[in-house]
Amino acid sequence: MTDLAHYRNIGIFAHVDAGKTTTTERILKLTGKIHKIGEVHDGETTTDFMDQERERGITIQSAATTCFWKDYRFNIIDTPGHVDFTIEVYRSLKVLDGGIGVFCGSGGVEPQSETNWRYANDSKVARVIYINKLDRIGADFYRVVKQVEEVLGAVPVVMTLPIGTEDEFVGVVDLLTEKAWVWDNSGDPMNYVIQDVPADMVELVKEWREKLIDQVADQFDDVMEAYLDGETPDIETIKRCIRKGTIHLDFFPTFCGSAFKNKGVQLVLDGVIDYLPCPTEVNPQPEVDLEGNFTGLFADVDADKPLRALAFKIMDDRFGALTFLRIYSGKIEKGTNVLNTFTGKTERIGRIVEMHADTRNELESAQAGDIVAVLGMKNIQTGHTLCDPKSPATLEPMVFPEPVISLAISPKDKAASEKMGIALGKMIQEDPSFHVETDEDSGETILKGMGELHLDIKVDILKRTHGVEVIVGKPQVAYRETITKSVEDEYTHKKQSGGSGQYGKINYRIEPGEPGSGYVFESAVTGGNVPREFWPAVDKGFKSMLDKGVLAGFPCLDFKVVLLDGAFHAVDSSAIAFEIAAKAAFRQSIPKAGPQLIEPIMKVDTFTPADHVGDVIGDLNRRRGMIKSQDAAASGVRIKSDVPLSEMFGYIGDLRTMTSGRGQFSMEFSHYMPCPKNVSEEVIKEVTERNKAKAK
Repeated sequence: MTDLAHYRNIGIFAHVDAGKTTTTERILKLTGKIHKIGEVHDGETTTDFMDQERERGITIQSAATTCFWKDYRFNIIDTPGHVDFTIEVYRSLKVLDGGIGVFCGSGGVEPQSETNWRYANDSKVARVIYINKLDRIGADFYRVVKQVEEVLGAVPVVMTLPIGTEDEFVGVVDLLTEKAWVWDNSGDPMNYVIQDVPADMVELVKEWREKLIDQVADQFDDVMEAYLDGETPDIETIKRCIRKGTIHLDFFPTFCGSAFKNKGVQLVLDGVIDYLPCPTEVNPQPEVDLEGNFTGLFADVDADKPLRALAFKIMDDRFGALTFLRIYSGKIEKGTNVLNTFTGKTERIGRIVEMHADTRNELESAQAGDIVAVLGMKNIQTGHTLCDPKSPATLEPMVFPEPVISLAISPKDKAASEKMGIALGKMIQEDPSFHVETDEDSGETILKGMGELHLDIKVDILKRTHGVEVIVGKPQVAYRETITKSVEDEYTHKKQSGGSGQYGKINYRIEPGEPGSGYVFESAVTGGNVPREFWPAVDKGFKSMLDKGVLAGFPCLDFKVVLLDGAFHAVDSSAIAFEIAAKAAFRQSIPKAGPQLIEPIMKVDTFTPADHVGDVIGDLNRRRGMIKSQDAAASGVRIKSDVPLSEMFGYIGDLRTMTSGRGQFSMEFSHYMPCPKNVSEEVIKEVTERNKAKAK
């Protein structure tokens, strides 16, 4: 049996360019997993192994690897930072026990860091913080610590202080041992000396160490009482307090360094061992029934219990489909059968492999606490539960965001058409935030995703990985329709055609709902004018019409239907008659209810050097943006705004032109808002013309 106390399942997450992949690369070097360090800017890192990742210098899909540090086994997942791929962060955090949040020493707490932090809070993942890039111009450790408190609302417990700033940064002081770790300039992470604290930092170290003990001593009453009596706890006691508070998410141990210059990473690894939980110390996963209701049972991390494993990622590579599993309880062995509770079918475990980015080691079995990949699964998708066929159970599934942008593609020739269907099938399995639909009128294939970059990379994967040449259309915005006023109406459906006829009469009210409420149906029928067994048919009829609004055929959102009254016939009434009545009622009444086009509004976070702020704000205003806030940082200004998605196409090019290549931005979906009249008219006109062209 493996000792689970020596396991750490951790993820590394941060904003774009804060240094996650570089930090992962240093960890792999220090733990002896790799012998030559690859750099992101050279396209040679271990965990960024896709062509698209190496060219663009960004992480697109989370990569898993395993390494050992001081007899502890680390299962590490390096996640993407770009907002279009947050789905990868979300699903990785869902199966991890702990994380390392990396922040840039000069950029501080950036927008994507906030989103990832929020995901980690939702998943109740314990974290240590690593403030990276302290060798950069404008880096300020203390400013970033303050931002963690103010922007994230978190409590950082500072464990190390930097020695020197910017290009004079040489090492860190460990506040627990009150010793300085100083590295030379050779770039070798092992070339360091441990010495006394520099004379000019003695008072500072004393002040921050006292603050550290103040923050953590109240985790245990006896430690707090002794501390209040003037007794300073020893290092082991302080570590015990920090560990308890970290696992309970009361605070977050905060380290500093420069991963690129190989300074400070060892202390972070020690922090992972000392403060982050092992698999048995986190709350067990709740089990739910097939309707998603909590059963009151939990999947305890125990190899002797029945199997419970969650498929959190599916990846297609040259050997076939790989299913990444986090095993919560029980064990799996090669050649055994397991039950997929979502499909109700059993599947055979082909091969079990331990991943190291895109290479793998064969395993005979795996057990509770492990993160492994399995080959040979046929009908499995992200979020499905695998369990013991004799003891079925479902783990809490994952919820994925809806796409906000779409793109029409068509294959260049007949040969490409067949290949494209197979390739898209594999890509949908890998990425639950990527949707594919076929336009019934034109026969075009519509790709839907989280942003321009997301779809751009999907088209690139189609071309390069799968060898499918496609013609790409213009990106389309996911508009929606809603109503603005309440309407009371009635509709009677009757049809007589030999034999029994069809009859259903409904009186109803359609009224605007709260933003974000979707579609709501309720019945206020008293007496038996519309028998209860026909209510679901009325609901089904209205619901079936939601996908095609009356203005431009976009899906309808945020309205409520109340069934007030009606009539039925003892012989001719049936569920189908009431369903048809509801469909016709929708077509009859929605045009009277002030239908309105609504558009997705994005939360945009733009970073610009201070001398270009006026240009950037002027440009955002021209894009119908609402400026929310401006925050001055060391190397520029962060502007937060809400901007309609339709105005954001091609923004990165314009921003770079305005800021001489120094501007950056990120955006994520915020909410839907009514379109201005001129925009609405333009969109409806465009859709009408497109439909006419298709009809020809």
